[in-house]
Amino acid sequence: MSDVASPASADVAALVTSPTMTGRWVLDGPGSSVEFHVRHFWGAITVHGSFRQLSGEAAVGADGTITCVLTIDARSLRTRNRQRDDHLRSAGFFDVDAHPNMTVTVTGAKPAGPEILACTGTMEAAGRVQPLQFTARVERPTTGSVVLHAEVVVDRTGFGMTWRPFKIAAPQARATVVARFVRP
Repeated sequence: MSDVASPASADVAALVTSPTMTGRWVLDGPGSSVEFHVRHFWGAITVHGSFRQLSGEAAVGADGTITCVLTIDARSLRTRNRQRDDHLRSAGFFDVDAHPNMTVTVTGAKPAGPEILACTGTMEAAGRVQPLQFTARVERPTTGSVVLHAEVVVDRTGFGMTWRPFKIAAPQARATVVARFVRP
């Protein structure tokens, strides 16, 4: 049996029910990333940032059920502007003193195409929980690792992050996630 599934043969429906994928998986922090992008100055620029510390795990059941928890250290937020970073870590945004982590919990993921998983769950940030739906693209699956790519649009006001004088910043933030899971 080949250790690597080629992109053309990476049928997610067959992959998630394969006995080689069943079991516990852990997030490879250095091989994973979470970046965010928010339109600012009435759409004239985009503020980019990232979170540098991630952890998590996933489980694939024998019946193909998939669950996942991704923990993001909100204190690791970086935008390359110290004053902005301090503002984003404050009580007006992520409130990292009271809520140092954000948590994405995927309670269900189902095949939605040859390389696509449709995911549902919740996101917790700044002490608030919101429902979450997104799709993830499955890349480079092997018996020992799998990489998922997802782009998620979040309404930050649902987490109490409402700062936007003169509507200068968009209420939506776009997150780009690369999650590499490996066997423990």
